[in-house]
Amino acid sequence: MSMSSVPLSTGTQPKGKLRYTVVIWLLIGGMINYIDRSILSIAAPEMMNDLNFTATDIGLLGTAFSWAYALGQLPSGWLIDQFGPKKIFGIGIMIWSFATFAAGIVSVLWLFILLRILLGIGEAPCFPSAAKITSKWYPKKERGFISGIWDSSSKWGPALAPPILVLIMATFGWRELFYFAGIVGIIFGGIFLKFYNDPEKSKKLTKEEYDYIKQDNEDSNAVETSTISWFSLFKYRSVWGMILGFFCTIWIWNIFLVFLPLYLLDRFAVSFAALGLLASIPWIGGAFGNIISGYVSKKMAESGRFTPMKAKQIIISISAVISAVTVIMIPFINSIGLTVTLMTVALFFISSITGNAWALATDVAPSFMVASVGSIQNFGVYFGGAFSPVVAGMIVDLTGSYTLAFISGGLIAGCAAICYLFIVKHPIQTQNVQ
Repeated sequence: MSMSSVPLSTGTQPKGKLRYTVVIWLLIGGMINYIDRSILSIAAPEMMNDLNFTATDIGLLGTAFSWAYALGQLPSGWLIDQFGPKKIFGIGIMIWSFATFAAGIVSVLWLFILLRILLGIGEAPCFPSAAKITSKWYPKKERGFISGIWDSSSKWGPALAPPILVLIMATFGWRELFYFAGIVGIIFGGIFLKFYNDPEKSKKLTKEEYDYIKQDNEDSNAVETSTISWFSLFKYRSVWGMILGFFCTIWIWNIFLVFLPLYLLDRFAVSFAALGLLASIPWIGGAFGNIISGYVSKKMAESGRFTPMKAKQIIISISAVISAVTVIMIPFINSIGLTVTLMTVALFFISSITGNAWALATDVAPSFMVASVGSIQNFGVYFGGAFSPVVAGMIVDLTGSYTLAFISGGLIAGCAAICYLFIVKHPIQTQNVQ
């Protein structure tokens, strides 16, 4: 569809709301993404029984995924820019869905490791594609709200996974979990490749809505003629503060993602039926933490007492301290109700950190380098944070307890406050980047 972009006035609402249907693609894709990576935590108890896997083995599978996911971040961003989000995201869905399905067939650890690596490679383009699609389909003033919706998929996915997957496993078996999720992903990937289009190629998008979407696009020539070097971003203190702060956060996030259901089973011997509900509650808290903290930072900035950057730093730092305290308390609680409550509180504030950390990239980076800074942060975080599941698994195997894993994870999470409040200092000044 060829359209001339004639900016509309700020208050003008376009004829047509097709853009609001696009976020549904991103939300569903993100949820499938997180459900597929969450299957391991649900299937782990039965896999350990049937295949004689240890907690260290389960942690190693989590680490293999995280390293592959991290390494896949940087080339994914380049491929998306070169070939478009439709093709790269669609292919990624097919790759990760095949890896998920195939995991139901194999029985040898090294094959599981290879499939987890393939899962990480396939899932890597998901959120960079969502960011790219958001920039194509929404004007700037709507992007924060839209990003909050699709980013919440990283919480809704793990929240919905336990009750659905536990039911499937209780009815059929752990291998059927991988078959089911793989087939769902392949179907969604086919539908996405068939029906999604960028605004320029959409046959249903009205000219008025197209002009509204494109009304405040940046001048692409400014990006093309910029002398900014991607590698030069690593010399900035604030970039390293973001990497280190997010690393501290993702360390405990990965422990929850891999071991939360297993901990409830081992610690309280809950039934599989109860596990489905109990393991989902903390992630629902995470989803609300993401949304509420974003709203609070917005109100703080609008008050005029804080810059947008400082508002996010304050919320991140307070959230890091609270999450550290609650995580450290978890292994000392003997009540399953209070344990789930503490996990919910912890994930509420951990999600407050992750949501504001992604938004912080827009404050630290020049507008045309936001994706680069965000991908560097995510690459560094997942590469380093990949150690946490295997370290936690080794601690459990050596000590017979999760206590040290939670204490160390809580202390590391608390360090995010130091990184974001004292290391992240100033935005990158364009004229100083050579």
